Amino acid sequence: MWDEREESGVAIATYTAPPMNYFTDAAVDQLDDMIHAWRASPVSAVVLTGGVAGRFITHFDVDEILENQQQPDPIFDAPRRSRRLQAMLRRLNALPQPVVAALNGDTMGFGYELALSADLRIAQWGDFRIGLPEVRLGLIPSSSGVSRLVKLVGVARALDLLLRGRVLTPEEALAYGLVTEIADDALKAAIALSKRLADLPSITISIAKRAVYQTADLPLDIALGLEAENSFRLKQAPEIMEPMRQYLALPPEQRRDFLDAERLATE
Repeated sequence: MWDEREESGVAIATYTAPPMNYFTDAAVDQLDDMIHAWRASPVSAVVLTGGVAGRFITHFDVDEILENQQQPDPIFDAPRRSRRLQAMLRRLNALPQPVVAALNGDTMGFGYELALSADLRIAQWGDFRIGLPEVRLGLIPSSSGVSRLVKLVGVARALDLLLRGRVLTPEEALAYGLVTEIADDALKAAIALSKRLADLPSITISIAKRAVYQTADLPLDIALGLEAENSFRLKQAPEIMEPMRQYLALPPEQRRDFLDAERLATE
């Protein structure tokens, strides 16, 4: 169900389970194996996308959820499914490489929980829906969707979305902060972004990512200590000296464009 290819140092993983692109237990195992491989891989970034037209990952296969309800886990082992999925998504989020989700279609339920575990989310213009509608099936998200959504958009917006089972258009999702940006072709935009990230020192990207996640929910005095520690560790890497040398080699009037390269690359 997952197909992987590499392009210019970027791993591109495509999920294809026609006709609806529902996620399954078998797909969990395959994705988990890929995550373990990426951690030890020299790839500079990871892109996740859907391989069925109009669908990133629609949601988890409801047949499998219902079957699990009819054959519940033993009381001391439960909830195995949720813990397994949470652990996998934590490993994805903890990868040293940046992970970009190219939401090229409907992205609901577990599909959006997976996207929430990526670092950046690029939606695609179109008649698509994004969000966590589990309450409409008598469920709540349990693979980290509740916790990650609250961290992303705050309690008030999370309650509005979760309690009402709202799914949003790409434009609404951008306004609510559920996605980073919208593109005509989400996969193309995600690959282009990942290649630009790959041009930056990988150790810098990795430590910047770690610093954000480490300090997000901490009191300021503790967060400042971790920020300084991460910065100190980064400065021990010799490869970070080259970008500074490149900057200093430029005439002063050209240095702003050097720092503004991301915006200039997307104009």
